Amino acid sequence: MKVGSILENQSLEKRIAVTPEIVKKYLSLGFEIFLIKNYGLHLGINDKEYLDLGAKILNDEKEILANSDVIIQLRMLSEEKSSLIKENQNLIGIFNPFENKDKIESLSKKKVNVFSLEMLPRITRAQSMDILSSQANLAGYKAVIEAFANFEKAVPMMMTAAGTIPAAKVLVVGAGVAGLQAIATAKRMGAIVFATDVRMASKEQVESLGGKFLTVEGSENLETEGGYAKEASEEFKKKQENLLAETLKKIDIVVCTALIPGKKAPLIIKENMLNNMQPGSVIYDLAAVQGGNTAYTEADKVIEKNGVKIMGESNILNKLPISASNLYAKNIFNFVNNLLDKEKKKININLDDEIIKKTLMRQ
Repeated sequence: MKVGSILENQSLEKRIAVTPEIVKKYLSLGFEIFLIKNYGLHLGINDKEYLDLGAKILNDEKEILANSDVIIQLRMLSEEKSSLIKENQNLIGIFNPFENKDKIESLSKKKVNVFSLEMLPRITRAQSMDILSSQANLAGYKAVIEAFANFEKAVPMMMTAAGTIPAAKVLVVGAGVAGLQAIATAKRMGAIVFATDVRMASKEQVESLGGKFLTVEGSENLETEGGYAKEASEEFKKKQENLLAETLKKIDIVVCTALIPGKKAPLIIKENMLNNMQPGSVIYDLAAVQGGNTAYTEADKVIEKNGVKIMGESNILNKLPISASNLYAKNIFNFVNNLLDKEKKKININLDDEIIKKTLMRQ
């Protein structure tokens, strides 16, 4: 059996799906590994490193895509490259089925098995494959670092002979995986941290990290069975707006992480709320790629309104591609390992397995 991977569009994606440390694990399962020439060069990984571990390096993308039993990527392939994939091949990655519906349908009609791992169920057995959690952890950390880098004051409290510099106050909007990591990172760096989320289950987690959880009076628990946030009622949104408007008057840095799978990001910090913020404040919006949680957010731009900087990137993980690739490669390997029938040495599409059933994109 063959596992293959080609380079992503480098202008959009610097992560890779196969790192050197994972090659031996695939070989131990009986796979051959086929990678395109200079696969990891942009991350400082030479082809020789892969070759020494037993992987094969090819010059031709077509050969890899047409002959691999399992193709592992990050983003959906272009139509031209997708057309090279044949019946019964398995394509695995983060394919955003809401945006790439037509491409996935086209591949499914050809009887290609397309697995989109952001659809993994939130169950214990799937944790080692959970690409959303591993990548969101890094994104939450990096968002704080980027926001602090653009904040023109010291973050921790500093007591000097000349006087005391107060600690920066940070608000984290959304206390999922990215939000919790943002809270932990900001706290470690000496900030005073507040957080808000529509899921009441988050309160205990926020407080365990040293953050103060902002609770809307009469809150309802807006959490799906899968553990994600769901759309709030209009009454809840109004109460949340009032609480945020008051809180933002004393906040220096905001990190927004609120996303609803498959939908435009909820607009949480509106124009009138920005007027409450102090000049020099910074907002880092991790939801920028899905429209943003903040008014005026534009992906890959720093927008300044009333002295407040609003920033967010279409792919913040391009700033941590080595760490992100290492975690992603492990997630993908664990998923492939679960797909494999060890006795027959072949891929087994077992639809009784909830992990396989939920991630397999069918027409």
